[in-house]
Amino acid sequence: MKKQLKFILPIIIPLIILLLPASSFGIEGLTFVEQRVIAIFVMATLCWVLEPIPIYATSVLIIVLELLIISDKGLWFTKVDSPELGHLISHKTIMGTFASPIIMLFLGGFFLAMAATKYRLDVNLARVLLKPFGQNPKYVMLGLMIITAVFSMFMSNTATTAMMLSILTPVLALFSKDDLGKVAFALSVPVAANIGGIGTPIGTPPNAVALKYLVDENNISFGAWMVFGVPFVVVMLFIAWLLLTTLFPATTKQINLNIKGRFLKTPKAIIVYITFIVTILLWLMGGWHGMNAYVVAMIPVAVFSMFKIITKEDLKRISWDVLWLVSGGIALGVALDKSGLAKNAIDAIPFATLHPLLLIVGASVLCLLMANFMSHTATANLLLPLVAALGASMHSLLPYGGEVVLILAVTFAASLGMSLPISTPPNALAYASGHVQTKQMAKVGVVLGIIGLLITYAMLYLLNQISFL
Repeated sequence: MKKQLKFILPIIIPLIILLLPASSFGIEGLTFVEQRVIAIFVMATLCWVLEPIPIYATSVLIIVLELLIISDKGLWFTKVDSPELGHLISHKTIMGTFASPIIMLFLGGFFLAMAATKYRLDVNLARVLLKPFGQNPKYVMLGLMIITAVFSMFMSNTATTAMMLSILTPVLALFSKDDLGKVAFALSVPVAANIGGIGTPIGTPPNAVALKYLVDENNISFGAWMVFGVPFVVVMLFIAWLLLTTLFPATTKQINLNIKGRFLKTPKAIIVYITFIVTILLWLMGGWHGMNAYVVAMIPVAVFSMFKIITKEDLKRISWDVLWLVSGGIALGVALDKSGLAKNAIDAIPFATLHPLLLIVGASVLCLLMANFMSHTATANLLLPLVAALGASMHSLLPYGGEVVLILAVTFAASLGMSLPISTPPNALAYASGHVQTKQMAKVGVVLGIIGLLITYAMLYLLNQISFL
């Protein structure tokens, strides 16, 4: 019965919404187009939560349904275009979400990550950078977390976790069966990967979704994001390290992290090294050369394709599902915005009676709770369009960059959901290693989630006070 409901609910409930009279939604002046957007939003929510189909397929379905029933080139009987019935959205705008600049930013990140893995840049960097941390388990784990977090800023969190866990496998074998240090090491990698992704706009999909709404006067460059993202990662990593060493102290006094390998010196490997360095420098110096992060992201795509570093066989291994997932979220935001539904829904709620701080805390706590039970990207896709509309409607109550604070608080909260094996792919990989129990993961995840939100509020408040945001 549960399996049947999982497939039936995402169909039945949106159909009921389409058949209900507009007055039943409590939004004054609700149009037919806006009612259809509500149905698509509810369908997406149910599909992302219940997962009757893959979550990336839900994103594709969102775009197709928008083209069919709310676009200017949709089905003939859905075409309405008047102030009373609603204004249709351009089909070019909806289709454009597949090639959004944000998608191109992620594509550039994927090319960098694939080339780094293919030419062993990631493993060799780990080998070199972990040497200074010696053989004390406590400090080796700190080094492991730092390297994982740094890689996660520019690579897929899942790919980083898989790589670091493979490096860690022979080390975990050195611990005795009852040594809690084994749990600390196994948990340190996914925790560092989840936290590290917050450091850059390309570190994790929720960051990319947030960039969609950080435009015009609220625009944040790649370097500016890192100015507050990296300190947050540093503070959270240190707290996570202290928490893991306290909860799961190691009885083994010495370990030898033996990573074999050497830097390749072939022409293609050198091109990868140079392109990697140049791309990151260009991202960091956006204010100097005038190119934004989206334009810079296309450089490694062109270079690696031109020199056959990334071949057509490699292209098949790109995480296209992640790109589709993000594009579906962007399309959902476009529908909420262009139809006028987001603005009307926000206007219908008396937010003027609420304190702005209460709104920021409430939205971010809700996001954190959702992110523990469903995809971080899906959570961001659902909440950020509404949060962005909310911030825009409350400009008078959220002065001095308050809209940016609201969006960033929710974005950070999406990446802090890591209490369960299902919360993130890195968590699932760590759980699959067999060294971590769900209750151990939950204990660490809940504590870090709460502390992470408090640090987010404090850091965003300080940056807001010095007019950085």
